[in-house]
Order: sequence, then structure tokens, then C-alpha cells
Amino acid sequence: MAEAAAAVRPALWLVDKPAGPTSHDVVARIRRGLGRKVKVGHAGTLDPFATGLLVVLVGRATRLAPYVTAHDKSYLATLRTGFISATGDPEGPVEPSGDPATAAAVADVLPSFAGRRLQRVPALAAVRVEGERLYRRARRGEPVEGPEREIEVHELRLAEDHGEGVVTLAVRCSAGTYVRRLASDIGERLGCGAYLTALRRTAVGGLSVDDAVPPDAVGPAGGLDPSRGLGMPERVLTDEELADVRHGRPVPAGEAGWGEGPVALLAPDGRLVAVARLGGGGLRPAVVLEDPA
Repeated sequence: MAEAAAAVRPALWLVDKPAGPTSHDVVARIRRGLGRKVKVGHAGTLDPFATGLLVVLVGRATRLAPYVTAHDKSYLATLRTGFISATGDPEGPVEPSGDPATAAAVADVLPSFAGRRLQRVPALAAVRVEGERLYRRARRGEPVEGPEREIEVHELRLAEDHGEGVVTLAVRCSAGTYVRRLASDIGERLGCGAYLTALRRTAVGGLSVDDAVPPDAVGPAGGLDPSRGLGMPERVLTDEELADVRHGRPVPAGEAGWGEGPVALLAPDGRLVAVARLGGGGLRPAVVLEDPA
């Protein structure tokens, strides 16, 4: 079985997650659909109520998750003002907390949330603190205060006014940003409270939900070359260099100024073979997707 799993072509799938299942549920469903022991993972969790782009990695492409997860994310976030939710989303419980805000009032406070800032991780997040996930402590009724993290909100604008204090915002933010915390912080600034009624992820880096497929469409054939999800400089290998990289050996850096970031190493036909970093006088593979020939 291990040999069969290793032989699966590394692939990246853009999946349009429906509301209801967890990201883990979607991955488990895809794994069952493939019908064999294949590694399947995702790059960036979506809450059960959220929909939209879930980047699914198959085979050895699962090793690339940290690189894909690091990209900026884009969302359409629908806020209901005048109410607060204990979870920051429809799970609740939800309670009235003031007169709903107008769309103009919401738009006025948005610029103050743009740029770099510290954000406190929500109590019901999956982040581990002292070895245990926050949400488990919160659901036991223990007092929980999540750590603060630096985030960056690149874009935050009013996209639609639904009336009666409900608005949709277009958000583009750094990895690790909690949009439901952003919504509750906006509600606090307005003085009337707010929570997310809906959240749709529209992009991860340069990957768009417009190109996504339903979970059931993922199969043993198809998908994108994993290089599509990396968004990093690329170096095309010669046939001789390809053999070296498959063995984990470095290749010459050449005259290009690669800097300290990762570099995608591509086979002559354009498929991703490895991700490398500059070091030891060349580009040294950090993740290799193919076995030696």
C-alpha cells in the first residue's frame, strides 16, 4: 500500500467547500473517493459555516502545505450588526447588543482596521496554548484568553449593503487572520456589536474559487501541477540536474538573485520536482516530490 500511495502523482486541487462540513471532513471525503491509501491534506482551514476555496493537496504535494498556507487570503464576509455571538459566527448563542449600524457607519470605521495590527486569537480557535487547543478549554467552560498575533489587512471595503444592519465586506488579509475576530472588533468599534453570518473564501494567493470544483469532482487523475499554488521564483532544471535533485543534491544557483526565499525547481517539461533554498553554494532541495529514477 505504501508503494501505491507513493506512486500517486502529486497534485493540487481547488475545491469549493460547502457550508456544514469541516475542512477535515472534506479531506476525509476526498480520500475515501480516491479509493486507495493516498495522502490528502489541505492548506488553510475553513470553519464549518464557511464556504469557498479550500486548497487540497494530494500525494507528496501534501509536503507543500506550509508554502501554500502562507499566502494572503481573500474573503467575502457578511456581518450582522446590532448583535453579538459567543463564537463570532452563527453557531452562537446570538444576543442583541444595540441598534444596528448603517452601512455608512460601517464604512467609516473600516480604514482604522487596515494595515498591520495585533489581533487576539478567538477563544474557540484550534491554536494550541500550553499543549491544548483553545476551543477544548473554552467548551469546558474555562476562562480562556487567546494569544495576540500580528496580522495585516491589505484590503477592507464595503462590498454590499443588505439593509437592516447587515453588510458584506471584501477582505484581503495575511495568513493567520481570523475574520470572525475582525468582525467582532468592528462591532465593538461601532458600539453595537457584530458577528459573521456568512464567510466565503474567494482566493488564496493567486488561486481563485472561480476555478474550483465540488469535493466529489476530485479524482485520481487531473488536478493542477503543485507549482500553481506556490507563487515563488522558478528554476528550470536540465536532465542532469533533475537526477541530482531527485537524490536531494543541490544544483548551481546560477547568476539569478534568488534571495533567502524558497525557489521552485521544475523539470524540463514544467512539472514541479522540488522546493529549494539558497545554501551551500547552490540551491539545496528542502522538499522533493519525486523518487530517483
